[in-house]
Amino acid sequence: MEARLAASLQFALAHREDDVQRLLLGHAPAGVDVREAVTQIEGWRTARHKLPTWAACDDIVYPPRLAMEQCSSEATARYKASLISRSSSLTDLTGGFGVDCAFMAPAFDEITYVERNATLCAIAASNFATLGLHQIRTVNGEAHAALEQLPLQDWIYLDPARRDTAGRKMVSLADCEPDVVALEPLLLRHACHVMVKCSPMLDISLALRQLASVQEVHVVSVQNECKELLLIMSTGQQVNVSTDGEEGSKSRLVIHAVNLRNDGSVESDFAFAPTEEQECQPTYADGVGRWLYEPNASLLKAGCFKLPAVRYGLHKLHRDTHLYTSDTLCADFPGRIFEVVGLSGFGKQELKELLGDVRKANLAVRNFPDSVEGLRRRLHLAEGGENYLFATTMGSHKKLLVRCRKVQK
Repeated sequence: MEARLAASLQFALAHREDDVQRLLLGHAPAGVDVREAVTQIEGWRTARHKLPTWAACDDIVYPPRLAMEQCSSEATARYKASLISRSSSLTDLTGGFGVDCAFMAPAFDEITYVERNATLCAIAASNFATLGLHQIRTVNGEAHAALEQLPLQDWIYLDPARRDTAGRKMVSLADCEPDVVALEPLLLRHACHVMVKCSPMLDISLALRQLASVQEVHVVSVQNECKELLLIMSTGQQVNVSTDGEEGSKSRLVIHAVNLRNDGSVESDFAFAPTEEQECQPTYADGVGRWLYEPNASLLKAGCFKLPAVRYGLHKLHRDTHLYTSDTLCADFPGRIFEVVGLSGFGKQELKELLGDVRKANLAVRNFPDSVEGLRRRLHLAEGGENYLFATTMGSHKKLLVRCRKVQK
């Protein structure tokens, strides 16, 4: 590590809790690049929450802010690593800060990290050495050029850049760099398995129409916030996808709707075949029972609306209301669970009896003609507190307000 960077890192270590604006305006000690030191301080502050294991290591070098924003969290990196059994070789064609590559490393004898940005490549190489990941070989180069020279790999991993040259976020696979759709045949000539990290905004049906070899989709949330989609392609039997997005009868496609805790452990993993969701017939509720269930963000993103009711023996409130109810508690439901306190229509007297002296509540609308903001004004409610209110529609098209208490899992 060159002397000026080393001095800047030591300065950053000594001033991690200081006001960075004051540091930038202050006098820099000899041999210290204060801007670089501030980059390290800001990177460490982000890593305390996003990459706690790395933040605990004083010798980790952090990249500029954008790379820190775009890198995987420790929770999602650990999940990706858990999908891979012990293998011989992996190539990460879009290495970036190197988080995913580092957490996957223990499963492989040899890893090649490829990154076109020379600065990021140098930072990753330094961190791999610090972490003792000597099986990782770093290459500063373009993904496509590296791919053409690769011997057969067990795995290839890509996290395509999702911003164009103007900085706008791109969510279509064909608009990302590198273009996985165009590269699919080449990728599968050089690897038995390919994992692609995608934006949580990606249209899953469109991706499956564009990529013929996807066998698994993992919709990954952390603490019920959807963070990323993972597409796993394989040289085995391919998925048959028709032009309307429905999988053919020979499809082996499995979708996993996953919710992780902050430490990366799996709280729920709801796995299903798209045909199960298409063909199942849920029962619909005549009224709201003692318990109300809200599916987690991954289930909703995966388009799994009917199957949870069937699997867990629940009743769906309405075809387009993705809430479920029961009179008996289903404690392992993959989402939030609420105990129903009361419910009413939207007549003035009904609302008064339901809400009583409630002045603050967590309000949600599900298949309801008004927005949260509009309804909050109408009900004169502040945000927060221990009360939960769902404005929704039943199968009879009746509009209801359901007052609940959240069940702690």
